[in-house]
Amino acid sequence: MKNRIVTISREFGSGGRTIGKAVAQKLGIPCFDAEIIQKIAQESGFSEGYIREAGEYTPGGVLANVFSNRANGPTNEDYLWKIQYQIITELARKESCVIVGRCADYILRDTADCLKVFIHADMDFRGKRIVEVYGEREASPEQRLKDKDKRRAAYHRFYTNMKWGQSQNYHITLDSGVLGLERCAEIICSLY
Repeated sequence: MKNRIVTISREFGSGGRTIGKAVAQKLGIPCFDAEIIQKIAQESGFSEGYIREAGEYTPGGVLANVFSNRANGPTNEDYLWKIQYQIITELARKESCVIVGRCADYILRDTADCLKVFIHADMDFRGKRIVEVYGEREASPEQRLKDKDKRRAAYHRFYTNMKWGQSQNYHITLDSGVLGLERCAEIICSLY
């Protein structure tokens, strides 16, 4: 029997990471989020900070061009994508788990029994949350949200050729601002 995997894609500030951890705890399975970045760092030799940043920039983007030149072959981001792909595939092969972000929904599309979830919320909920939870103190949390979501969408599109957040690409999309984080976790567990 294949392991059962929950992948959680999310808008920045929507609580997707918190929901993923709650789902894993309720189901008694591991949740992988920052641990994937650590594993990529170990395998690639790049720092976790670089991987965190590179994982949100598409090759050919402004920052990506600073670090590498695509005309000369694969970029650092391409190399990291390949390692990320291998790590996520191996995690799913090893055990049932929750995987937050990192295009896991796409990576596991043909190889795992996978429940694909997208978490979203309105701008007010997310703006308030990033100030309270992450201590964001910028004048405009909304602009930070838009920038982060734009980078995630571009990265997802570049490597998957799918539109990030489009409902047809997921089994379920949940509005955490309306439902609440705990209720979202309960719904995902019931579907699992």
